[in-house]
Amino acid sequence: MTDLSIVIPMKNEEDNVGPLVAGIVEACSGTDFEVIVVDDGSDDATADVARGLGETDARIRLLSHPASAGQSAAVHSGVLAARGRVCCTLDGDGQNPPEELPKLFQPLLADDTGRLGLVAGQRVARQDTASKKWASKFANKLRSRVLKDGTRDTGCGLKGFRRDAFLDLPYFDHMHRYLPALFKRDGWEVLLVDVSHKERQAGTSNYTNFRRAIVGVPDLLAVAWLIRRRKKARAVEVTASSGASHD
Repeated sequence: MTDLSIVIPMKNEEDNVGPLVAGIVEACSGTDFEVIVVDDGSDDATADVARGLGETDARIRLLSHPASAGQSAAVHSGVLAARGRVCCTLDGDGQNPPEELPKLFQPLLADDTGRLGLVAGQRVARQDTASKKWASKFANKLRSRVLKDGTRDTGCGLKGFRRDAFLDLPYFDHMHRYLPALFKRDGWEVLLVDVSHKERQAGTSNYTNFRRAIVGVPDLLAVAWLIRRRKKARAVEVTASSGASHD
């Protein structure tokens, strides 16, 4: 078991693997950590580059999906395989600066209350196209109105969470966009932190605004249903010392 696992979902990001992993290693220096690259059915050299990095640094691991299953599936596979009690995620396109990772894992590793479940990044000064920023702004407003999850940017890939708490969440495709609402549903505290954002340096996006919109509405309704149907109470064990006393 280790303290920290960094999970990176990747598809066709061969030119971003090396710089991103190098930045993660530097950002996590001084922490007991591992890096898990999850290759989601790439048809380029993403897996080969990651495998080569792992041959020189045992902290770098590679998981591979034989066919693309999507970002949530890649994150879920990485967390299942993780050895850390705390996991962090960031997008594989290099737009989430790895130097922001300590903002996520340090509060979780230092938490002594047992109540903090998620630290979620919120992008500032986004380096995206105008159409992508507009679509994201619209989606975030709609989601916030329906779910009341308290975050302005749930689509940010920079997130840190307790591994056990994440694996207790109901899994479904695209769940990674709804983690603040899902963690709150299960009674965990959620901390929001501002993080920076960079332009994509290589490769092309695997998503379109239209595709995001098509899948977004059914997912939003499903999460709203899950919140309404959440378990209302947790059992507390009653021991002999906490029960009624007898004279």
